[in-house]
Amino acid sequence: MTNESVFTGLKVLDVSSFIAGPAAATVLSDFGADVIKIEPPGRGDPQRRLSSVPPSPRAQANYSWHLANRNKRGMVIDLKSPAATEVLKRLVDWADVVITNFPHGTREKLHLGYEEVAGWNPRVVYADITGFGDAGPDAGQPGFDLTAAWSRSGLLASTRDAGAPPTVPVWGSGDYMSAIAIYAAVVTALYRRERTGQGASVGTSLLAGGVWATGTLVAGALAGGTPFELHDRKAPANPLINPYRTADDEWFMLVASPPHWPGLTRAIGHPELLEDPRFADIEGFVENAAALSELLDAEFRSQPFAHWRDALTRERVTYSLIQTPEEAAQDPQLRANDIVVPLEGVSGLAETISSPVNIRGVPKVPAKRAPDLGEHNDEILAELGFGPAEIAELRAQGAIPGPTEAEGPR
Repeated sequence: MTNESVFTGLKVLDVSSFIAGPAAATVLSDFGADVIKIEPPGRGDPQRRLSSVPPSPRAQANYSWHLANRNKRGMVIDLKSPAATEVLKRLVDWADVVITNFPHGTREKLHLGYEEVAGWNPRVVYADITGFGDAGPDAGQPGFDLTAAWSRSGLLASTRDAGAPPTVPVWGSGDYMSAIAIYAAVVTALYRRERTGQGASVGTSLLAGGVWATGTLVAGALAGGTPFELHDRKAPANPLINPYRTADDEWFMLVASPPHWPGLTRAIGHPELLEDPRFADIEGFVENAAALSELLDAEFRSQPFAHWRDALTRERVTYSLIQTPEEAAQDPQLRANDIVVPLEGVSGLAETISSPVNIRGVPKVPAKRAPDLGEHNDEILAELGFGPAEIAELRAQGAIPGPTEAEGPR
């Protein structure tokens, strides 16, 4: 029996912020990587304050910070200080992986460009994320998940109903989606390094993640496909794929296909619909969508959700209750599958969300709180070979804060 995890011994330098880069480093930490997070002096990574910014849910615990930065050691370094360059160089030399999301131009000024980093450590896997990619007229534009991953990609325009203006989607969702892409790129490059001994520069963009998520629709556009109108619940493109409301005001999503049609007719108590020529094939479902959705609306409104849960399950028709985040947080399925896991060391916050990457039979590292601002400065500097006098000199030159300056919001 061993306590080692998949990435035990892997060293990761997280010089990123808010949210995709840090979350990718967190996935590595879930499997045992030693992650050092670098933050700027003052207030640190802006994600420390995300839990208190509307429309984030109000809570006393800083849940957002611990979600994307658990299991890390934390340092505060002023990378703009000339004296910080030697610290950064030693950290890069220590690391197997460096993750950053500084814009091109800024990263080079801070000695975080790939050429300089790879010059210090040729075996390093250098991973970055941008808003809109490395090339093109908008490569230098700042990007957030709501702008690059959602708005620019076509995803947001495709998720509104007909006649409704665009809305604000779940913010951070594009970041967490892109974090898995960064993680995958890092792991791919590490596998390549095992085979060749060579480091690599890998990365993605929020735009690429958003277009991938919208892939079916964008690929259809590339093929010259004819798009359907925006979704109209009362006259959907396909009434078998539509939300419906029950007698007790629950909403559920029906996701059926023509092979499910016989079972659906039995579930709603109208097997005679199988003989209705309007619904003989997929073309009929589309042409008569308004009539069928009206019929289904009336039937589903006649009974509570528990009735339809039993009836649809019995006929093996696919559906799901549409849960609020608060309902999802209490769903026993999340704990049965370790999607929600215990979190150690945070007052008022007993659980967090695990990353969606799993290796069956290999447990993840137990989730522990994210670091306080600059919590491990002296510890890590000593590991890098800086003596007490050198650490004092770094403080005097402004490369790192004094012992009390590093304290900040958790």
